[in-house]
Amino acid sequence: MQQSKIWLSSPHMGGTEQKYVQEAFDTNWIAPLGPNVNGFEKDLENYVKENSKVACLTSGTSAIHLALVMAGVTHGDDVLCQSFTFSASANPIAYQGANPVFVDSEKDTWNLCPVYLEQAIEAGISKGKKPKAIIVVHLYGMPAKIDAVAAIAKKYEIVLIEDAAEALGSTYKGQKCGTFGDFGILSFNGNKIITTSGGGALVCRNEETKNKAVFLATQARDTAVHYQHSEIGYNYRMSNIVAGIGRGQMEVLDAHIGFRRDMHHFYQELFKEFVGVTVFTEPAKEYHSNHWLSCIVIDEEKAGFTSQALRLQLEKDNIESRPLWKPMHLQPVFKDCAYYGAAVAEALFEKGVCLPSGSNLTTSDRDRIAKSIKKLL
Repeated sequence: MQQSKIWLSSPHMGGTEQKYVQEAFDTNWIAPLGPNVNGFEKDLENYVKENSKVACLTSGTSAIHLALVMAGVTHGDDVLCQSFTFSASANPIAYQGANPVFVDSEKDTWNLCPVYLEQAIEAGISKGKKPKAIIVVHLYGMPAKIDAVAAIAKKYEIVLIEDAAEALGSTYKGQKCGTFGDFGILSFNGNKIITTSGGGALVCRNEETKNKAVFLATQARDTAVHYQHSEIGYNYRMSNIVAGIGRGQMEVLDAHIGFRRDMHHFYQELFKEFVGVTVFTEPAKEYHSNHWLSCIVIDEEKAGFTSQALRLQLEKDNIESRPLWKPMHLQPVFKDCAYYGAAVAEALFEKGVCLPSGSNLTTSDRDRIAKSIKKLL
């Protein structure tokens, strides 16, 4: 009989979520506004700090889209985007009819390379087309070299959008990811550190920007007794029921981060026995990752097996794992887009694996994972 599936990153409820959801039903707040939405936003603002203002939305993707809209990105504009990421970081650029320009990663954090970023900006300026925005991603929860990226954005006066969808709770020099840029992006998808089943948030620098985001997210309805619209709007506001789940999840966020970091330490210990396997970890003390997903890179010559062999071995034992993200500049849908960099992202995709990292994994699950992996020895 096959054992139960061990998932890469499954939802993990804390127990109080139903209380907030029940309150929404009891008070008939079944709408894209209400006490839970307001409460969830306030909880997030108190958590990320830096005087941030948060607008809760239907997804992290919608948050990126609204950030681009408010940055003035429109048809024909260039937007610089980290290539090594999930497609949701790049798709909203296309929603606006703009041109994604992809940039390679650096080896320390696997995130946007400041050197290639500046090369891409200078190339655009030399053609008379300065990029309109930069999208940097804190991949797998690892903070990017955000000081350097932010300095470049400031130098060239380009809007910086910080995709922290995978990095809620991660910090750089003690400051929460999502609070360094002009806009920050959070996600509460089913596989994230905390989940609302689906949902996201836009982190703004001030109340005025947040109010503009909420206005656009609720179909841009003007102040009038009738329905009047002077701008294009979107149906992007989070529901009060979904926000109730989020309020309960906030109560266990720090605990969930602790469990994820414990899984990272588990893999560090496990792979001490393996030659040619590197566990992705913080490059310096200034970086503090939530380790949303624990990842490894395999040197086939030294290890004696490939990332594909490991994935298939785990699959045989009903354990989910995945390759690292396929870079955007290699995706068929973006094959004609400009790219600046070398092959850092490509090498990571070819050699890397994401391993089960959920905050709800048990000691028994860890034993199964270890036993399966050790078969490759």
